[in-house]
Formats: sequence, C-alpha cells, structure tokens
Amino acid sequence: RSSSKFHGLARSLVANAVHGVSQGFTKELDIVGIGYRAEVSASQVVFHLGYSHPVPFAIPDGIQIAVDKQNHITVAGIDRQRVGQVAADIRALRKPDPYKQKGIRYTGEVLKKKVGKTGA
Repeated sequence: RSSSKFHGLARSLVANAVHGVSQGFTKELDIVGIGYRAEVSASQVVFHLGYSHPVPFAIPDGIQIAVDKQNHITVAGIDRQRVGQVAADIRALRKPDPYKQKGIRYTGEVLKKKVGKTGA
C-alpha cells in the first residue's frame, strides 16, 4: 500500500525518459533590455546583462545552448529536469524587473508591471 503512491511518479519518470530520448526537451528564454546580449563560445555562454563585467555561464554536459540574434536563448537536452534547471539558472542571472520589465524571461512569460513612484 505504501509503494502504490509512487506508481504515478515512476510512470512519469519513464515517460519523460522515453520522450527525451525520442524527441528531446527545449526551453526558450528571451533577453530584454538595452545592451543586454549573449554570445556562445566553445564551452560557455557569455552574458552582458548591464553589470560592470560580462557574466560567463558554463554549459553542462548533455545540454545544448543556442543563441539567436543575441537575445533569444534555446536550451535543449534529453533530461527534462536538467533542461529546466539550466534554464532556471540562466534566468536567475538577471531576473525580470517588475518596474522596467528588463532581464531574462521565459518566452511567453507574462509579467505584472508595477507602477513605481508617482513623483508627487
């Protein structure tokens, strides 16, 4: 009885493994902001995110990262958990700002824009 609660988990893990080997998983991110960009070198991605220095990000084994037009990132691989974790790590380099809407966000992510100071 205690092991029956893991049947759905085991089924999902096997289904994700089969889907990953046959088709693969992808996550897409967008970089929004003036001067924000990314470049892929041999084994790392270099981000320019408004800091005083470029931010290098090492590409883990089993993950492919492609950069289109310097502001669209595609993370691909066969392991769903690793693809999602790498995408979350990249997003954490510069989370989207709720006031100016700048930063790294998932493609299609909707952000709530905050108003900020009124000036009065």
